[in-house]
Amino acid sequence: QLQLVESGGGLVQPGGSLRLACAASGFTLDYYAIGWFLQAPGKEREGVSCIGRSGQVTNYVDSVKGRFTISRDNAKNTVYLQMNSLKPEDSAIYYCAARNFPTFYGCFTSVRGYDYWGQGAQVTVSS
Repeated sequence: QLQLVESGGGLVQPGGSLRLACAASGFTLDYYAIGWFLQAPGKEREGVSCIGRSGQVTNYVDSVKGRFTISRDNAKNTVYLQMNSLKPEDSAIYYCAARNFPTFYGCFTSVRGYDYWGQGAQVTVSS
C-alpha cells in the first residue's frame, strides 16, 4: 500500500503558526518530489509549495512566500510545511502529494503533476 498521511492541522489564531507533516508508508520518498496543496470548500485544489527529491529545490506560491517553509527529512520519510503568520484566508484542507522523479531534482505546484495524495489535514485560522 502506498499512503501519504498528513498531520499537524488544527485551529490557530491569526498570526499563529502550525507545522504540518506528511508521512509516507509503503514507499520511500527519496526519489519523489512532494507538493503541498490546499482546498477551500467549494473551490478547486491549488498549489502551495513543493520540494524536490534532494530538498535543495523549493517553490512557493506568492501568497505564502516569507511565511511558509517546506522541508523534508528522507530518513524519516516525512515532509513538513511550517506555516507562520497565518491568515484567515489560509484556512483550508491541506494535502500533500508525491510524484516519482528518479532523475529530476526540481518540483512544481501543479495538481496535475502528482500521482499519490494524502487525505488532507484541516487548518482553520480564526479568532
